[in-house]
Amino acid sequence: MNSEEEFYDAVTGFDSDNSSGDFSEANHKVAEMLDLDPHQSNRSGEHNGETEIQENGIKKHRTSLPAPMFSRSDFSVWSILKKCIGLELSKITMPIVFNEPLSFLQRITEYMEHIYLINKACSHADPLERMQAVAAFAVSAVASQWERTGKPFNPLLGETYELTREDLGFRFISEQVSHHPPISAFYSEGLNKDFVFHGSIYPKLKFWGKSIEAEPRGTITLELLKHNEAYTWTNPTCCVHNVIIGKLWLEQYGTVEIVNHSTGDKCVLNFKPCGLFGKELHRVEGYIQDKNRKKLCVIYGKWTECLWCTDPTTYETYKKNEKRGGEQKKLKPSEDVIKSENDEADDMPEVQDTVQFIPGSKLLWRINCRPPNSSQMYNFTSFAVSLNELEKGMEAILAPTDCRLRPDIRNMENGNMDVASKEKERLEEKQRAARKERAKDEVEWHTRWFHQGTNPYTGTSDWLYSGGYFDRNFSDCPDIY
Repeated sequence: MNSEEEFYDAVTGFDSDNSSGDFSEANHKVAEMLDLDPHQSNRSGEHNGETEIQENGIKKHRTSLPAPMFSRSDFSVWSILKKCIGLELSKITMPIVFNEPLSFLQRITEYMEHIYLINKACSHADPLERMQAVAAFAVSAVASQWERTGKPFNPLLGETYELTREDLGFRFISEQVSHHPPISAFYSEGLNKDFVFHGSIYPKLKFWGKSIEAEPRGTITLELLKHNEAYTWTNPTCCVHNVIIGKLWLEQYGTVEIVNHSTGDKCVLNFKPCGLFGKELHRVEGYIQDKNRKKLCVIYGKWTECLWCTDPTTYETYKKNEKRGGEQKKLKPSEDVIKSENDEADDMPEVQDTVQFIPGSKLLWRINCRPPNSSQMYNFTSFAVSLNELEKGMEAILAPTDCRLRPDIRNMENGNMDVASKEKERLEEKQRAARKERAKDEVEWHTRWFHQGTNPYTGTSDWLYSGGYFDRNFSDCPDIY
């Protein structure tokens, strides 16, 4: 179905309601700008050196943003969220200060940061090792969300994002195919024709008083072409705590099932909620089983740190010994812990010791180090920092709907918050007017690069790539900016 559903009017704007003094902290102004990489520029038309460029115009990737993150301390989200308890948050828009200067389409692209794991899966002859690599890739895909409490911009209907990384061996295209419900479709392929990675994401957001929960919907599919294998899964639920008062922190929880539709093997990963004492914070545990439900290996670690695997017998022996030793140290909830349940803020549990290594385990994945100035750049990874850079010549190559050309995101990245807020409101009004015009003329919205169909492996509804984007015929792209 290509028709656009009802557009819900949203609360917009950069101004905050500071009347709720209990929910705002002292204002901390940003004192200085981040240093710019002298070898990069964020604006089209500026270019240092005559270097050979890749297909989408980038040779060397920047290492910092043009301006630091704006302080959120004097803005109250409560004035907006207090009316939205239990509601679907895609129907409202937060003030821009709570955003990060990336579109959700660019956030999806961060799945590709650890693409070496796909390459590793392609290279393995053993199907168990392939599943281990795919499981590590599925966990790594959510690792960039660690400490990322800024909200990505909601993509406009018809918005796109492309990324070609010859150094990493892939190209990627995504499109916002529906506005309400918000659905983002993506497709990526290896430049060596060794894999295809695609899916559609419908993040259902809900506000529960002190936290915002993002329930993932939509199927993710990875095809290893050399092995004629297809794997499917969905992401865990993400929850951001203390959206009203206190320090923001997030956790991932829920069960992720990765199915190899060729062999019948399955990987079940349990992303554990933090629990009362925070002992399980960020922990992931699971196993791989064959089509006869025989456990082949156990996987354990943290999605914020690393992932290991070992054989089931070794794991069970270790856990029994650990439990035997832990029974001597059981604690009753202290008065402080009981009291904290009634506090206004859900304090982030103290991060426990690093993942306990079980002798004989094999390392599957370890998270990349973040830039030293990451905390001033929305806690971006190095990969995320590069996603919105716009170099000379790119505008002539990119589709006119590409996220890099969005003026609100560009101005926010450059530190022009007032302009960014006004541009955001203008774009939303432009989208609203276009919807009304289509309704008046009884014209349905038609997606450009994806079409609704059925996932060939799960049989569920999915958005499939129609092809043709990289032929670069953009003459019929909509004017959304």
